[in-house]
Amino acid sequence: MTEENNCMPQQKHAASQSGRIHGQKRKIRRRLYVESRSAEKYSLTFIKWVAIAAVTGLVGGIIGGLFHMSVNAANEFRSENRYVLFCMPLAGVLIAWLYHVCKYDKDGGTNLVISSIRTKGHIPLRMAPLIFVSTVLTHLTGGSAGREGAALQLGGSIGSSIGELFRIKKEDAGVAVLCGMSALFSALFGTPLTATFFAMEVVSVGVIYYAALVPCLTASLTAFGVSLFMKAEPTRYDISDHVPDVGAIPLFQVAGLAAVCAVVSIIFCVTMKFSHTKLEQLIKNKYLRAAAGGAVIVLLTLLLRTTDYNGAGTQVIERAIYEGKSMPYDFLMKIIFTAVTIGAGYKGGEIVPTMFIGSTLGCTVAPLVGLDPCFGAAVGLAALFCSVVNCPVAAIFLSLELFGSDGIILFAAACGVSYMLSGYYGLYSSQKIVYSKLHTRYINRRTK
Repeated sequence: MTEENNCMPQQKHAASQSGRIHGQKRKIRRRLYVESRSAEKYSLTFIKWVAIAAVTGLVGGIIGGLFHMSVNAANEFRSENRYVLFCMPLAGVLIAWLYHVCKYDKDGGTNLVISSIRTKGHIPLRMAPLIFVSTVLTHLTGGSAGREGAALQLGGSIGSSIGELFRIKKEDAGVAVLCGMSALFSALFGTPLTATFFAMEVVSVGVIYYAALVPCLTASLTAFGVSLFMKAEPTRYDISDHVPDVGAIPLFQVAGLAAVCAVVSIIFCVTMKFSHTKLEQLIKNKYLRAAAGGAVIVLLTLLLRTTDYNGAGTQVIERAIYEGKSMPYDFLMKIIFTAVTIGAGYKGGEIVPTMFIGSTLGCTVAPLVGLDPCFGAAVGLAALFCSVVNCPVAAIFLSLELFGSDGIILFAAACGVSYMLSGYYGLYSSQKIVYSKLHTRYINRRTK
């Protein structure tokens, strides 16, 4: 009896221990199952977005390459045949008519693309051919515009359509649009890192959509590779001989130049929005407004006796960066030409004009603060880009990809100063400033 009583606690202990072991095994199996399902989910999501982004990058690279060649051909033809400048009023009427025929009278442009990411809205595919043809017409006849507006709109339209083709969820539609934006920006400028972070950063200032990092980078690199295959040369400037050593004095000099760029960026943004609003109020008819705007550009070109401010003006940018030469009023003239062109209804973008304004302003101001004018032109380009789009990370990457790693600390300082001092102004009215530039405070307001 005693032996039986002694065995019972041992059996209970053994049974209890066995139960604990089985319980632990069940927990381990459950944990392994959950982890394996999680790993499967992550892997499938990764593969899905890499595939979608690669297709977007392929399509975007091809279209971006064609667009790059078309715009370059239009600018070359205009420079060799100056008479096409007089066709600008007619081109403006044609652009307005094209948008009317395609039932796209209320063109949201780049703002539509940016707002669609936040609202999960649909971007019409017809936006792509419209902005393609309209931008080429603008450059062909001498309108002062860039390429990135078309790139973002083309990319957004393509990305949205490919996302629908792959039947992605509505809440993921914004990532597809970001992929398209990255792809076209990368194909046109040859700056894949800038394109990636610009798309992730431009929608909500103070917030970067890191969930879109792999898709955007994949689309951007794919499009960049395709554009190189299509012989679209990336934009690069060698300024290594003009970059000063990093030190306290160069940092103060760069900060001073960046502060001036911040002020001019505000003037540029206000002028762009003012011209658009006032021209619409003064001339209600969009055909007359486009024709009048084109006539003003023709008249200004004849009065100034130069075509430096027509088209993209890349030759002026190169002269400022490589030779350190620009007229003191170049940046002001470009602001006026661009404001009239875009305000009258011509299509394109403001980023290349921003690069023109920044490089000529930097070239002019640099000697006043003791900097080399060539280096000042490069700093001005990056700082003004940062101010008008409110994307400091993308601006630093732009400096790196355009000018190399020499002086990257000075470029970063310039971008930081211009970003902070430019206030809550920006080129895109649908862009939101989520966090204050001065305090760690949530404000969530639109740009001025």
